Amino acid sequence: MGLLLCACGSLRYYAQAARGQGALIVQRRAVSKLVRDPSTDLQLAARLRQAQQARRFASQRLALPDNRSYTGYVALDRPYVVWNVFAAPRYSVQAVPQCFPIAGCVAYRGWFSEAAAKKYAARLHERGDDVWVGGVPAYSTLGWFADPILSSMLRWDDDELDGTIFHELAHQLLYVKGDTAFNESFATFVQNEGLREWRRSRGLPPPDERARAMDEGFTHLVLDLRARLAAVYASGADAAAMEAGKQREIAAFRARYAQWRERDWPDDHRYDAWVAQPINNARLLPFGLYERWTPAFAALFRQAEGQWPAFYAGVRELAREPKAQREQALQALCDAQQAEAAAGP
Repeated sequence: MGLLLCACGSLRYYAQAARGQGALIVQRRAVSKLVRDPSTDLQLAARLRQAQQARRFASQRLALPDNRSYTGYVALDRPYVVWNVFAAPRYSVQAVPQCFPIAGCVAYRGWFSEAAAKKYAARLHERGDDVWVGGVPAYSTLGWFADPILSSMLRWDDDELDGTIFHELAHQLLYVKGDTAFNESFATFVQNEGLREWRRSRGLPPPDERARAMDEGFTHLVLDLRARLAAVYASGADAAAMEAGKQREIAAFRARYAQWRERDWPDDHRYDAWVAQPINNARLLPFGLYERWTPAFAALFRQAEGQWPAFYAGVRELAREPKAQREQALQALCDAQQAEAAAGP
């Protein structure tokens, strides 16, 4: 009976995914036609035109896939394209894995309906898990379909929009089943380095590093909280003691955040709302996935002398290694990158 219920739940999940993806295909309009249509909003046309320039740059200069992805546009009737549900046991910082035939096991499950995502999260919460639901403006089908530019992506500035196109195309180029940190770190490096080259090609200065520095600082604080919670959960204490320790560490995190922000970023309150909301294990899961191995990919890119095809060849070699050996190689690259940075010019 349990297996049957599980199978039915999986069928319902894949059915909603098929419907959601099918709707995007039906609603997609060619960007080339939209920008020529006099009835298209002028600001929308301008942003789509620049996105198409970035799309061409991605294939011509960054050696990313040259296909129909991001040559279409879909105007959504909702703020996000999907909502991801993250879950972790009440006393663990490890994700409840969500496994799929193509993507392998990842830390979340995506739903095209916010109501469906919250209903699924409620079921996980009822069984005792910590859960968190987060809206997602963009995602990649890994080349199975021609991914469109979505109206949810246009809330970003031009750098974020263009960089996201680079990021998602990187997923299409290379994806290792079941290794989220590797995949996201690789795509994030391509996004960041690609954006620097894209701006330089247009005579613009490098991206403002101040925002990235704050993001990295906040991520460090969250990862520190996650490590402290892991120590509490590994203590062998009873549930009451672990719950008390959990709440104590979360309160201490909020205090450290306030001190850090006032000391280093007194005029920037972008993370205040996040910190003020309820914090649980599931809310911590996305942090670090996108940055864990980016120093390793920076070192690999330098070894490839900044040549994208050679860089991708090196990444593919890593991708073919078993996960344990791959992570050892990535850590060695990170160590080399850190040593070089410490040595200075």
